[in-house]
Amino acid sequence: MTRPRRLFLAFALLGLGFVTAACGATTRPAGQVHVLTWDGTVNPVMERYIDRGIDTAERSDARAVVLRLDTPGGLDSSMRGVIKRVNTSRVPVIVYVSPSGSRAASAGTFITMAGHVAAMAPNTTIGAATPINSDGSDLEGDLGRKVENDAVAYIRGIAELRGRNADWAELAVREAAAVSENRAVELDVVDFVATGIEDLLRQSQGRPAVVADAFGGVRTVTIDVQGAPLYDNGPSVFEELLYLIADPNIAFLLLTLGGLALVFEVIHPSGMTGIPGVIALLLAFFALGALPTNWVGVGLIAFGFVLILAEVFVTGFGVLGVGGIVALLLGGLILTGSNQVGFQVSRWLVIALMAVVGLVLLGFAGILIKARRMPVRSGREELIGAKGTARSRLDPKGVVVVRGERWDAIAEDAPLEDETPVVVTGLDGLRLTVKRDPASVKLLPAAQVGAEPP
Repeated sequence: MTRPRRLFLAFALLGLGFVTAACGATTRPAGQVHVLTWDGTVNPVMERYIDRGIDTAERSDARAVVLRLDTPGGLDSSMRGVIKRVNTSRVPVIVYVSPSGSRAASAGTFITMAGHVAAMAPNTTIGAATPINSDGSDLEGDLGRKVENDAVAYIRGIAELRGRNADWAELAVREAAAVSENRAVELDVVDFVATGIEDLLRQSQGRPAVVADAFGGVRTVTIDVQGAPLYDNGPSVFEELLYLIADPNIAFLLLTLGGLALVFEVIHPSGMTGIPGVIALLLAFFALGALPTNWVGVGLIAFGFVLILAEVFVTGFGVLGVGGIVALLLGGLILTGSNQVGFQVSRWLVIALMAVVGLVLLGFAGILIKARRMPVRSGREELIGAKGTARSRLDPKGVVVVRGERWDAIAEDAPLEDETPVVVTGLDGLRLTVKRDPASVKLLPAAQVGAEPP
């Protein structure tokens, strides 16, 4: 089996494995408690994971879903997506801030208070849900008041729906209030403190929960989780990979490096840069699909690489290359459509990467200019300077072989013996003028220079 076929088979088997993992069973035995675990920022990957987890629980007729949560906060749109999915769940959702030392900050405060049951492990905190600017500063002016009032109205609605302390929820937004687990129970922010999953289920047993029904309405059920087996439905391999690369900086790096690799592949086809480039671009689009992406930025980046590639093949005197770098710079700066912290491409990363691209482009430009300034020789004139070997004694005429071809030749420094290395110095019709190759001349050792014969 040839190497390309082996590589194709390997990639096919790898892809089959991923497809098998992705298309695994989506139902479980009925009557279980499904445990979801999220430790990280609130982003579209979390939204997708929670949606999948609750879907699996509903199809499996699970008794409840437990969401173990530890988050510093994150994207407002993803937070609202998670809460919307909890509110439309047909099985009770128990949000558990766990393990010890965890927090439900910012967007995590909203999600915790939205659970049908809300609990916290010892040594955990909740709160500090004030909206902030993209650079970490406070929102000011009319925009600040608009965002803050919207967040207050939203969290008060959540608290009132679940019968929790709406006044403290407002303080968490307006004044960044935060409390520990015991104080949260006292203030009626969460329902109780649980030392573990078993304690959590024990204290949740028998509590009422208003869940959605199959017809778009709601119904009240009594949570019955006593003695129910647990099913740990953690993030899949795809979700873990997506969370790893669903970072605007990583997505921009993959997009830029993948584009550069394809440019190199077009310039010098080998497959060594083309294959990694395609993989990087696919991963980049995979990540961008989970981010609040501004596709105009993606278009600018693609247009930038087109201009850079055109600079290589067209004499643009650097104008196309500079235009390409500017397009890449602008595309990187507006790549994401969010103004929240953690969901923007670092401007320093964009500037640094564009500097590297500029240096690479300058290097290519230098090579091209040097190549264009070299004298052009074509046809038989290209033989001048070529090396060959005598195939007969040249005295002064004879036969030589140059670049695998036999030529009639005249030696400038005749006689030259058979097998003597020669170099072409001229061309007269179909006859070459050659001389002994200087590189083949052996010099006498220094000790013998000037020595008298014995």
